[in-house]
Amino acid sequence: MVELALVYVSINKLFDPVKTGFFKSSKLSSLCHICFLYCRYREDFHMEVLRIEHLTKIYGKGENEVKALDNVSFTIEQGEFVAIIGPSGSGKSTLLHMLGGVDKPTRGKVFVGGQDVYAQNEEQLAVFRRRKVGLIYQFYNLIPVLNAEENITLPVLMDGKEVNKERLEELLHVLGLQERRKNLPNQLSGGQQQRVSIGRALMNAPAIVLADEPTGNLDSKNSQEIVELLKLSNKKYQQTMIIITHDESIALQADRIISIEDGKITRDERIREV
Repeated sequence: MVELALVYVSINKLFDPVKTGFFKSSKLSSLCHICFLYCRYREDFHMEVLRIEHLTKIYGKGENEVKALDNVSFTIEQGEFVAIIGPSGSGKSTLLHMLGGVDKPTRGKVFVGGQDVYAQNEEQLAVFRRRKVGLIYQFYNLIPVLNAEENITLPVLMDGKEVNKERLEELLHVLGLQERRKNLPNQLSGGQQQRVSIGRALMNAPAIVLADEPTGNLDSKNSQEIVELLKLSNKKYQQTMIIITHDESIALQADRIISIEDGKITRDERIREV
């Protein structure tokens, strides 16, 4: 990696193997400074944005008890694009809802940006969902009486904030919705409606974006276009993205794949570096 190469070159400049085989004492402090800066760089670059600890979700009691999640733990770093895959009923959607502050766990903890999500009261949780999490659903969940622009800016207005016009225009451009901004949902195609829901999720610049089967209601062409938009958002805005999907071809486009079966993680594989 580039940063490792820079440290290697810097160390070699401070090392005199012919004379002593040790670092030049006059420059030892410089070496320490380089190592300190490198460690700080790695810490900043790979900042943990999400951590879950021993997450368990149980529905029902006694003979009717169902353990949807069973002692799940992992961390996700800033800017990662993670796909969570698994068969129907494996617990992946339950996990997503708990990451987003929608459904409380039976046991375990969820930390977003170092904040214990479920240590908050209901009012604080509502604010958390508006500001820290962007949700993208399979069936869009757009407000039918609001046009595309109004649906995108709705989380900002609900938070009592002023709309960032520059960000709005940039999102409309990136999503290819500039000519459709005044259209109501029923005047948009399925792919366009999902673009609006992506814009709504990104408008508040959340800590994480959670997408639950975002291509499940689209044909293959529109599905790939939506995935490309998610990848673009991930790279352009360094947006942490977690996508639930049953489609392995979509999952393989992520940086990392987490597989879940019967409420447990069976695979956690990094495909490419962030």
